[in-house]
Amino acid sequence: MAVHREALRVRRPDIDAALVDAYSDDEWPPSVLRSYERALALAAQEAANGTRSRRADPGMGIDIDVRDDEQFEVLSDLAPYTIGAEGRREGRLVFSAGDSGTSLWISVTREQEAELRSRLEARGVPPTALAVRP
Repeated sequence: MAVHREALRVRRPDIDAALVDAYSDDEWPPSVLRSYERALALAAQEAANGTRSRRADPGMGIDIDVRDDEQFEVLSDLAPYTIGAEGRREGRLVFSAGDSGTSLWISVTREQEAELRSRLEARGVPPTALAVRP
């Protein structure tokens, strides 16, 4: 799960829109329950201020402001466990996580790849954890 968090940290400055689903195929780990509850509160706020349909599924597609440290923490905590999370830059997908921790896709520059690999190595994650798509 360190891969998801570190990948998000590397791409954070480049993400201008993000969303997360507050659903998992497994039980939420106790360590992320606060973020899960915060995600649901964010969705409720969106419904209350009219930026989200009141008929929308309250746990799907919750907007995350990645400039806000607390909201970024919600995304970072839930991404390894959710059925879906994504980050975009000018409408273009740069990060996607899903399938309750079994799927991760991230677009990085060579410099970002090196930074990510270094961060992962420092956490004991083997280099084979990432596969580069040709």
